[in-house]
Amino acid sequence: MTEQRKSERKLLRTRARVVMEGAAPMSGRTNDLGANGISINLPDPLTNGQTGQISFDLLVDGKLVPVSVQARALYCIFSSGEYKTGFQFMNLELAAMKVVARYLR
Repeated sequence: MTEQRKSERKLLRTRARVVMEGAAPMSGRTNDLGANGISINLPDPLTNGQTGQISFDLLVDGKLVPVSVQARALYCIFSSGEYKTGFQFMNLELAAMKVVARYLR
């Protein structure tokens, strides 16, 4: 299996809210974050290609900063009773891009 990520990832363990088009909102826990995407453990599976809104908080410079991004599900793997889901950011707004970049430093 080859690594498909296009950027380095940093561990991120926080709550996330996932609202995919045509589905009920879900709460999950993040695994890691990169400049182009995020991995989140969810209670229910998603379909590859499904799009929606993801919200989570990042601790940057000692402050919690809320981040909300459009994302597309790239993979969904069942593991330990949860679905590890990888998301690719879509049309990342400049403010969110800056916060993510500062967190990844």
